[in-house]
Amino acid sequence: MRVYFVTSNEGKFVEVREIGKMYGVDVEWLRRRYLEPQGSDLREIASLSAKILSNEIEKPFFIEDSGLFINALKGFPGPYSSFVFKTIGNEGILKLMEGVEDRKAYFLAVIAFWDGEKVLTFEGKVEGLISREIRGKMGFGFDPIFEYNGKTFAEMGDEKNEVSHRRRALEKFFEYLRNMV
Repeated sequence: MRVYFVTSNEGKFVEVREIGKMYGVDVEWLRRRYLEPQGSDLREIASLSAKILSNEIEKPFFIEDSGLFINALKGFPGPYSSFVFKTIGNEGILKLMEGVEDRKAYFLAVIAFWDGEKVLTFEGKVEGLISREIRGKMGFGFDPIFEYNGKTFAEMGDEKNEVSHRRRALEKFFEYLRNMV
């Protein structure tokens, strides 16, 4: 089975393609930048993005939006994660967390699938902690500061694809696709 993934983020595409292989799904890359609507809810942002892109793309496709939600920062950066990462990076988040004992955080991923008629969403969540320092060289984005079971995502390599928020959302999506066929 083949499905088209719209993203300009090569790291995200590689991760999604590898997870797709585990499910017998051939993920094709539609490399495209698009203006992402702003909002305070990832589900709404992903759904609206897919609806907008459906005017340009004539075949079924999916997009993925994710965010890091830090409890002590009242869910910040949340849906603004991409902008925050580009602006202050991992160093900035660690600076904001200096002296903060509550390190709990979670990643949330939302898949928005345009089936040719409507948008369907699938979510995945993984809970962890914000590390006290940048650790690891693999992955991208906030991976070097998000700790799960004692390791940051950037220290995990392929192991991350077994437990990540994106993996959990993709499992639901790929199961849906399998049941469609």
